[in-house]
Amino acid sequence: MTKTRFRPGDEVVTPRSRGTVIDICATPSGQFIFGVEDETGEVGYFTPKALQHA
Repeated sequence: MTKTRFRPGDEVVTPRSRGTVIDICATPSGQFIFGVEDETGEVGYFTPKALQHA
């Protein structure tokens, strides 16, 4: 099994909409979350499991 990598600028599909990765943060537990800006300008944070490449 290979891990999917997301980088700033990648187009992704979230459970809510389609958007662009703009931020990557580490949580205190060591997990990474990704900030995704959708077409309306709203930013949501998602785990890698919630994202798919567009």
